[in-house]
Amino acid sequence: QVQLVESGGGLVQAGGSLRLSCAASGRAFSSYAMGWFRQAPGKERETVAAINWTGSNLYYDNSVKGRFTISRDNTKNTVYLQMNSLKPDDTAVYYCAASIQSGMTVRTLSYNYWGQGTQVTVSS
Repeated sequence: QVQLVESGGGLVQAGGSLRLSCAASGRAFSSYAMGWFRQAPGKERETVAAINWTGSNLYYDNSVKGRFTISRDNTKNTVYLQMNSLKPDDTAVYYCAASIQSGMTVRTLSYNYWGQGTQVTVSS
C-alpha cells in the first residue's frame, strides 16, 4: 500500500508561482510512475504532468507546457510540480498519483494510488 500526501497549495495572484510536493510512503516509490492531475469545479479530472520512474520521460498537458515542471527525488520519495506564471484557469484541486507500472502514463485509470488533493487558487 502506498500513501501519498500533497502539500504546497494555496492562494496566489496571477503570474505568481507555487511548488507542490507529494510525499510517498513505501520502499517501492522509485519504481513507480508518478503523475499530477487537477480537477476544477464542474470539470473532469485532467492529467497535468507525468514522469516515469527514472525521471527521464516527461509529459505535460499543452495548457501547462513551458510553465510547469514535474520532477522527482527518489531518495526522498517525493515528486514535485513547480508551477510558474500561474493563471486563473489553473485554479483547481491538484492531486498526485502513483502507478505501479514504471513507464510514464497519462491515463488516470493507470494510476493505482491517489493523494487527498491540495487546493490551488489563482486570483486575477
